Amino acid sequence: MRIVIIGSGIAGAGTAWQLARRGAEVVVVDADLAGRATAAGAGIVSPWNSRALEGEELAFHAEGAAYYRTLVEDLAAEGVGETSFAVVGGLVVSPDETWLREFHGRAVERARRWPDAGEVTLLDPADAVERMPLLAPDLGAVHIAGGGRVDGRTLRETFLAAAAARGARLLDGTAELEIRSGGVAGVRVAGDVVEADGVVLAAGAWTAPLAASLGVTLPVEPQRGQISHFGVGDPGTASPGTASPSTASWPVVSPVGSGHYMLAFPDARVVAGATRETGAGFDHRVTAEGQREVLTQALTVAPGLADATLLETRVGFRPVTPDGRPVIGALETHPEVTVLTGFGAGGLTIGPYAASLAAAAALGQRPDIPALFRPERFENAV
Repeated sequence: MRIVIIGSGIAGAGTAWQLARRGAEVVVVDADLAGRATAAGAGIVSPWNSRALEGEELAFHAEGAAYYRTLVEDLAAEGVGETSFAVVGGLVVSPDETWLREFHGRAVERARRWPDAGEVTLLDPADAVERMPLLAPDLGAVHIAGGGRVDGRTLRETFLAAAAARGARLLDGTAELEIRSGGVAGVRVAGDVVEADGVVLAAGAWTAPLAASLGVTLPVEPQRGQISHFGVGDPGTASPGTASPSTASWPVVSPVGSGHYMLAFPDARVVAGATRETGAGFDHRVTAEGQREVLTQALTVAPGLADATLLETRVGFRPVTPDGRPVIGALETHPEVTVLTGFGAGGLTIGPYAASLAAAAALGQRPDIPALFRPERFENAV
């Protein structure tokens, strides 16, 4: 069975590996457009930190985070590269002690339901700074031990390498659906047709026009995110105002009230962001206002960043839907087409897990995809 995947971000690359390891013949087509969300995303994998997610959505994100434990083992067995995933803990920070105590209770209940969240601890400002040295001295925190981080670029490359090792092919170019007798028979790339038994639409913020060619309205729009990377000195040093022993163990940070975040990687790099710019279209620029917002929020939470080097600011287009939920599963009107997009800011948390479900759907199986994520909620809309 040949499956063509359009898009090679975290969702498309993950689906390629999942399908290849299940014996499918896989072709991945990617246009290499600027602004792929995976390349810009921060990489926080700690849904238990969320103040917005609840109910079935939180449960799905928790499944996505837990899946990383299995994913790391499975990819290690393939011997094709690093996942970059690490459990470093998560801090939800605020100067409001009353709010933190209330959230601590919620987080404890979440950890009881989802043990991968790990131990939950209420920290005073001194303890919070001990875990993340750049923090403002007035911020207390709730520490969730199971919080993790991942480098989206690294994981994507590992997925693609693992898929290629099992025979998957990667084609460069813009894909169009090949429609015959009312059904999708493959894709057309640079004038050539790649025949297929099924197609997976995993083109992120660029997915809607592909669905539209089938007469299907899929309201996925780009939301621009600007996210900055800072150098805080060499790991293993303790330069005044920058880093203590090693950034590798610093937790991800979720400040209350801003929607921004912060995390660190082992190469003395701190990532802070991000803007959420609905209506910016595919304008792939770092703007003065976007940079101001990121810097203001970052320095408010972590004034220790003031002497850091601004290394770069990345821009990515999150694929977002009107209800803020992902789109996962086969189209009712075209069961040969599986959709995998709309992750918003959660792509690196749930993308790999969602890819395993999309692979099953593309193979004609019936994976347990929550109804609130399936594409027919838009297909059947009046």
